[in-house]
Amino acid sequence: MASRAGSAGAIHLQEEKAGERLDVAASVLALLADRTRLALLQRLGQGEADVTTLTEACGAARTSVSQHLAKLRLAGLVGTRKDGRRVVYSLRHGHLRRLVDEALSVADHQIRALPPHD
Repeated sequence: MASRAGSAGAIHLQEEKAGERLDVAASVLALLADRTRLALLQRLGQGEADVTTLTEACGAARTSVSQHLAKLRLAGLVGTRKDGRRVVYSLRHGHLRRLVDEALSVADHQIRALPPHD
């Protein structure tokens, strides 16, 4: 009987982790569901950048860019480092760059009515 209880506990733990994983993924996708944040992440996928560079790249107001970067940083999606008085932003991992690239590829397919493929 102890073996069954142990197995049931392990399955419950796996289900909790699967649920947590889905919750975190949904949160990441929700953050990407904003045009400005998506543009910021797309630019950061090309390499590090400061607020001035990011403001020019996405065409939003500097205060708006700073607020969006703060949300992305608090969510753990972007990192920062100091370069003198400047704060330089970067993506925390390549998975995010690939996720943004894939989302933009889906958009290309829809806009251009391209055939589906793997």
